[in-house]
Amino acid sequence: MPRAQNKWSGEVTKHSDALDLEPHIFESDDPREIADSLKRSAEHSSRRKGSAYQSAMSMLTFYINRAGKNLDAKHRKTLEAAKEELRKDFGRETKH
Repeated sequence: MPRAQNKWSGEVTKHSDALDLEPHIFESDDPREIADSLKRSAEHSSRRKGSAYQSAMSMLTFYINRAGKNLDAKHRKTLEAAKEELRKDFGRETKH
């Protein structure tokens, strides 16, 4: 398979019909900034199929899963923390 065909996930992230993402948002090292950006994008999207929360969390999870082994431990931790921030933003905090 040509290399370009293996990179479809990057195109999905850049050109998703679900959300218009702020450029380079997943590169941030601030979980709060990532969560706030995803929330804004989800709330302003007229093309999403589910709730704003579902769309934002799905895009974040999609990115984490597709990045896979290419994510270093520090950045993975930041992205996982962004999930918690999203839950707080939408009033869906997990109780420990």
